[in-house]
Amino acid sequence: MLLVLFKRFLGKRQSHHPSEELPDTPENKVIQIQEGDIRLRNQFITDYQPFVAKVTSRFCKRYIDPSRDDEFSIALNAFNEAINQFSPDSGRSFLSFAETVMRRRLIDYVRKEQRFAQQIPYSSFEVEDEEESTVNPVEIHQAIEQYEKTKTTEERRSEIIDFTRCLEEFGISFSELVDASPKHSDSREVLFSIAALLAADNKLMQIVLSKKVLPIKELLDQVQVSRKTLERNRKFLIAVALIYSGPYPYLKDYLRVSDSNSGKV
Repeated sequence: MLLVLFKRFLGKRQSHHPSEELPDTPENKVIQIQEGDIRLRNQFITDYQPFVAKVTSRFCKRYIDPSRDDEFSIALNAFNEAINQFSPDSGRSFLSFAETVMRRRLIDYVRKEQRFAQQIPYSSFEVEDEEESTVNPVEIHQAIEQYEKTKTTEERRSEIIDFTRCLEEFGISFSELVDASPKHSDSREVLFSIAALLAADNKLMQIVLSKKVLPIKELLDQVQVSRKTLERNRKFLIAVALIYSGPYPYLKDYLRVSDSNSGKV
């Protein structure tokens, strides 16, 4: 839930103007679904059932009947899971990501049910290590991958919780940040630049951290915006500046910055 609020707070850093209609692509539909459009989710899943059946049939190397075969249900649930997990910043298409998730769930199902041992014999992947012990590199790879995924998720969640506690010291809550965030992408980008400038100035950040206020007077000497703009977006600027200057690698990654360039405008 915190991650959803965080994404809404920062918004989608895209170049198009928000008034422009988004292309009718699977990726954009998934974004709308993740924002709470339940009706679109149901329609989207219905529309892509042929795709799910095709992926499942290709995996099982036989025709899959959606009305009878359990494999189709497994893949359909995985498709829904992919909708929840997909990130537009991953650089992959949604359908490619969804196919990966479906194949993984089908592999788990095959291993559990042992229905297709002849077609997909996992023992064929087994090799002997230097100590002549039998190991399965596929299983090892999957275990490591799952561990890294779980570890990353926990670290990201912990980081957001820590950041939330930091905001509380400034009397700022995530829920009000979402409401206070600028809606237009152009305005948002200007504020990101101001926050980066603020975070790069040690003297100004000392004022922020010690007095828990936004140094509006000092910022007016360095930026080309009005006092009213700074005052109206005080909470947003403080929050983003804290991310840029703080120990928040995952949140910085979402902003697409690094420690070496977070202060560049």
